Amino acid sequence: MTDNEDSGPASLAPQISWDQFEQVELRVGTVCAVEPFPEARRPAWKLTVDFGEAIGTRRSSAQITDLYDAEALMGRQVMAVLNFPKKQIGPFMSECLVTGLARKDGAIVLVGPDRHVPDGAKLC
Repeated sequence: MTDNEDSGPASLAPQISWDQFEQVELRVGTVCAVEPFPEARRPAWKLTVDFGEAIGTRRSSAQITDLYDAEALMGRQVMAVLNFPKKQIGPFMSECLVTGLARKDGAIVLVGPDRHVPDGAKLC
């Protein structure tokens, strides 16, 4: 483990049932557009993510500028929660939550498959 990695949470959240877990729509999509978000309080990108023909595209604000530039994000598959309510972030409406893990230095490392899968694939 390097100095920037975290060994995990100090405590776990309460247990949930399998039915509760299945209610979370964690799906894979491919980043198809990246825009700067200068109005954000903390540096962020505006992402457009393609979740395949059945779902379409969704937009998300992501505070991932420490580790990812626009070029590195384009075409990258990411894991996102699709069934949270939309959230207004300044002038931008976020339609999904792109997931990541925080390092000790606060930088966010994106979560996604290590091999290509179809856009819209659900975490199982």
